[in-house]
Amino acid sequence: MFDSLSLKLEKAFQTLKGQGRITEINVAATIKEIRKALIDADVNYKVAKEVTDEIKQKALGQNVLTAISPGQLLIKITNDELTALMGGTGEEISITGNPAVILIAGLQGSGKTTFSGKLANYLKKQGRQVLLTACDIYRPAAIDQLKVLGQQVGVEVYAEPENKDAVKIANAAIEYAKKNNHRIVIVDTAGRQAVDEEMMNEIARLKEALHPSETLFVVDSMTGQDAVNTAKAFNDRLNFDGVVLTKLDGDARGGAALSIRKVVEKPIKFISTGEKMDALDRFYPDRMASRILGMGDVVSLVEKAQQTFDEEEARRLNKKLRKNQFDFNDFLSQLEQIKKMGNMKDLLGMIPGVGKALKGVDVDDNSFKPVEAIIRSMTTEERMNPDIINGSRKNRIARGSGTTVQQVNQLLKQFGDMRKMMKTMNKMGGGQKALSALNPFGR
Repeated sequence: MFDSLSLKLEKAFQTLKGQGRITEINVAATIKEIRKALIDADVNYKVAKEVTDEIKQKALGQNVLTAISPGQLLIKITNDELTALMGGTGEEISITGNPAVILIAGLQGSGKTTFSGKLANYLKKQGRQVLLTACDIYRPAAIDQLKVLGQQVGVEVYAEPENKDAVKIANAAIEYAKKNNHRIVIVDTAGRQAVDEEMMNEIARLKEALHPSETLFVVDSMTGQDAVNTAKAFNDRLNFDGVVLTKLDGDARGGAALSIRKVVEKPIKFISTGEKMDALDRFYPDRMASRILGMGDVVSLVEKAQQTFDEEEARRLNKKLRKNQFDFNDFLSQLEQIKKMGNMKDLLGMIPGVGKALKGVDVDDNSFKPVEAIIRSMTTEERMNPDIINGSRKNRIARGSGTTVQQVNQLLKQFGDMRKMMKTMNKMGGGQKALSALNPFGR
């Protein structure tokens, strides 16, 4: 989502390239470009002006160290200000009460129901007993959608299709949760195409009746400043506890993420990307600022890996690597694990420097399909011992995988190079250190 903003900010910092020191003239030119980049990204004009004024003031008040260029200093200051703009630190949701009630609000189409399923999955993975509650009594498919999502994540859904009183449904769900040992009740509510009095009255009645420990406003980040205005209207009436930004993997300009905290003075607590039920992350302002400025987000990448990779499998793989026994079965297993981590372009964008290199490049989860097809077309013996794959075997593998012999050769060469590298590192005693650095469980 922030590709365009990142590119424009990078160009803005290039204004200082070759400059030996910060002056009012060269900073003014850079600040002008930064402000323009923020406004083009659909950031509220007043917010963009306040942030850039603060960056300018701090830049002019500092002396540039000999080891740091003016451009590097301004990037650091901009990173700090973007972090502060988005809230400074990440904030957890509050889960108190027996059961704890989490009320989900937002416009129709913002992704409320999908987020409710994702949140249930997120909390279930923490070992919590969760109950989803269908309180959208207007949209015919809403209850069915929530039930499908509940089945996907293995969470029970409470619904009363014939009941048209959302407050009564929610209260009944809480009683059901108490009797069935559900510690958290997530209440999915109705939305409209636009803010209206009837919807506001209903969500206000729900909040008053349920006394939720957390009220979350779900906003479609693709709608830009409209999202910020809607959030303000809801907050004025509902006084919610936090914001959830959905569809952050889209092509919109991203201004909502940068403006919303400043305008409504409520923290962004989660960001959602894609339709998969595990595509939900806590929001960390400092990490997002780093990604916007092309500095990557290695911490989030490692956290995703720790959540996805099986510890025993990682230890088994570590042992095989040390003995130079890594084969195509292991390689295929690692591909499957990586695919579970989420959208491939987002993952690569978390690596410092890679996000910039991928601008304009189409990277998707289908990128692995030819590789998987080639490996799956091998016999068990070929996967375990690739050295036996001769010309006739390559032809058979290519036909079976729908690829070419050249593609098979390329994969075999890359795999062979990787094994040689690991063998050399093991001989030099560096293999274990490298593996431990790459693998959080490899100790």
